[in-house]
Amino acid sequence: MMIRPVCRVLALVAALILTGCSHSSPDNGRPQAWLAPGVNVTLPPPGIAPAISSQQLLTGRFNGQSQSLLVMLNADDKKVTLAGLSSVGIRLFLATYDDRGIHTEQSVVAPQLPPAGQVLADVMLSHWPLSAWQPQLPKGWTLLDKGDKRELRDARGRLVTEITYLQRKGKREPVSIEQHVFNYHITIQYLGD
Repeated sequence: MMIRPVCRVLALVAALILTGCSHSSPDNGRPQAWLAPGVNVTLPPPGIAPAISSQQLLTGRFNGQSQSLLVMLNADDKKVTLAGLSSVGIRLFLATYDDRGIHTEQSVVAPQLPPAGQVLADVMLSHWPLSAWQPQLPKGWTLLDKGDKRELRDARGRLVTEITYLQRKGKREPVSIEQHVFNYHITIQYLGD
């Protein structure tokens, strides 16, 4: 599978193929990500309960191009782990976010992709509770759940990110992420059920 810049669209997978070992912010040791040009946010702590474990086929769309990749997501009360796999099950990358920051391992050579903090922002924005995000958001920004959607809005009330959910096995799980400012869309298909 050829990994191209369109993988940026696959925000969950991009973290995997990075060249750096750790990315963190100077004030609290936690990574940061861009919500919009010129607006960044420090990610919430990595722990989440109950734990999450899923295999996902991600299909991203950016600038009229699509790309798919198999991703394994595991998160518990101490860390988040993302692994990207080829179509035949060969691990392409591994990214871990814990109390020491983001750590990545790259198994194949690939073009430069977004920083791990950017990828984790989409994962965490989708799964972490609103209460974990509220103190992290810039002044005037809001993150609200409205039925089967979660909306991130800027200080002027403009929609920045919209996440759509479905009930799966008694849990509310994300099935798409639409990022309006950076103009990408990710569809999430759960595997192994």
